[in-house]
Amino acid sequence: MEASMEVSAHRGSAFHPLAPLGRSWRRMRRRPRATQVRTALIMIAIVVGLIAWLVLAPAGTPGGSSSAGAAELGSSNTTATPVSQASTSTRGVTATTINVVFPIVAINSLAGKEGFAEDKEYNEQIPAIHLFVNLINKSGGINGRKINPIIAQYDPTNDSEMESLCRQWTQGSPAAFAVVDGIGTWEQDNQLCVTQQGQTPLLSAWSTTTNWTNLGSPYLWWTGPDMAPVLSAVVQWGQSSGRLGHGKKVGVVVSDQAADQDALNLYLLPDLKKAGITPMVQTVAASPDQTATTNTDAQLAVEKFKAGGVQSVIPLLPENAFFPYVGAENSQEFFPQLLLSDYQSSIEVALGLIPQPYEQALNGQEGVTTETLGGIDDNRPQSQGGYDPGVRACYTAWHAYHPKPIPGTLYHYIEEQGPIQAWCGAIGLFETAAKDAGKNLNRRTFVEAMSKITNYPGTLSPVWSFGPNKFYGPTEYQVVKVHNNVPKSALCKMPKSGIAQLTCWVTVQPFKPLPGLSTAAAG
Repeated sequence: MEASMEVSAHRGSAFHPLAPLGRSWRRMRRRPRATQVRTALIMIAIVVGLIAWLVLAPAGTPGGSSSAGAAELGSSNTTATPVSQASTSTRGVTATTINVVFPIVAINSLAGKEGFAEDKEYNEQIPAIHLFVNLINKSGGINGRKINPIIAQYDPTNDSEMESLCRQWTQGSPAAFAVVDGIGTWEQDNQLCVTQQGQTPLLSAWSTTTNWTNLGSPYLWWTGPDMAPVLSAVVQWGQSSGRLGHGKKVGVVVSDQAADQDALNLYLLPDLKKAGITPMVQTVAASPDQTATTNTDAQLAVEKFKAGGVQSVIPLLPENAFFPYVGAENSQEFFPQLLLSDYQSSIEVALGLIPQPYEQALNGQEGVTTETLGGIDDNRPQSQGGYDPGVRACYTAWHAYHPKPIPGTLYHYIEEQGPIQAWCGAIGLFETAAKDAGKNLNRRTFVEAMSKITNYPGTLSPVWSFGPNKFYGPTEYQVVKVHNNVPKSALCKMPKSGIAQLTCWVTVQPFKPLPGLSTAAAG
């Protein structure tokens, strides 16, 4: 849900440095990187370090003359393994059951406390998983087999624990047939541990660029978008809207992390080159233990963009680097057009940082997203911004078993972009593929069935379609604008509570096929 129910905040209140981060985390809880659960652990350090830097450093003067060190380049482009070459192992499958793992960030871990404390739906994840699995089992299961849900709570900051869980699922006991990660907290190398090394199917909301699914193929399937076509969409939209080309000077600010460097060098720069655009590229350190360097690099990047007359900037930064970068824009009073997107969830993070502290830098900025951002959480028709068919089906099932509002909320509606619908969509997708695989369920028949699912009613995105070489679901993108709704206007949909939303995403351009997808393929 957007800022509609966050009524405790008001424009006249004093700025609390963690408040915008809390709002941002609410929008990133199911990420697709999202959204970086680890970031919750370092937010206080980032805010304190950034504020100290802005107070002590002269405006426009970085704390050091050197930029980030040479980034370690990640994997090069790879080729996907065909689904026909998948293992035929039936590990985790018996005559009557299918073992499926559902990983969840432990609420008692520091990441859980910091990252999800404000999210009322977060505590409903386990009941939601049980509900949607039980509905499948009560209706005959998967071709006569019942799903045995293995709910694994873990601390995402404990690498050894996550590696141990991966080995247990893929090699130990109880054997797992598949892992379903509804909100996208099982991410990065942990995805490859399950898929590339463990040859175990994984459905996850966390995504990055194509080379990642190629490495995990044919076992890694994303309900979130592949960022390669998203970046292509950014370039196409940037050109059509006048943000790129037309004599505009363009900057790209990118982290030194391998995945972001891959996105830059393997995808964004080639797209810009085809468009005849040579950007100024600035790198920002993004390791959680490099807060001071990150702040310095961000200031230096803005200083160089400003001196170079850059008018448009494409950010390829995780939140812990994006936040200091926008802070540097603010301190140097440099406000170029930002081309935001689903990449590292920058379009979502931006809404969480207005109206305070960075309204001037972010209010009115636009970006491309495959998500249903800009909708509303109530029973109005889809044409008026209500649930799309996939979310409506999830809400109907949830409300039948949980008719009362979730404690701490006003209504019984689920969040259009919240954890309940995310788990519902992912579990339903697994059910569809497993049923389509037939009685002879194994890893190969499952991934072959996944590759044939098209026009599936998605949840976070309107439609999911997969293919033999398309390992991500979303098929379309829209352009939305970040909007501060003070004074209130008709741009933000009015909730049924009558309390106006404080901020919202406003649709600028309706959904259209992602680059590389025909209208038919887009569903």
